[in-house]
Amino acid sequence: MFFKEFTVISPAFAQSAAGAEAGIMSFLPLILMFVILYFLAIRPQMKRQKEHKSMVEALQKGDEVIVSGGLAGRIAKISDAYITLEVAELGDKAVEVLVQRAAVQSLLPKGSLKDLR
Repeated sequence: MFFKEFTVISPAFAQSAAGAEAGIMSFLPLILMFVILYFLAIRPQMKRQKEHKSMVEALQKGDEVIVSGGLAGRIAKISDAYITLEVAELGDKAVEVLVQRAAVQSLLPKGSLKDLR
């Protein structure tokens, strides 16, 4: 009689172990989706942010840039947080605009803004 009870309980233990294994396998698609999201969205965005930060840190007086609002100009003055852009010349005076350094969207090749002078 003891042996008969033991065999009845034994399959129950075996079934619970298989259920735990199936529970781990049910998380596999979720983990796979996160890995794909990381490589397709998060990692490229971090790379773009790093490139933008290094570009903004390397700005110098005389560089020609486009800011996020679409305004293009030549850098006349630079400080830690702001840059002064020369956007046009009226006679002997330059039209200058103060913008945040982080607003610089892209750096133009030298000589792109020949109209300023």
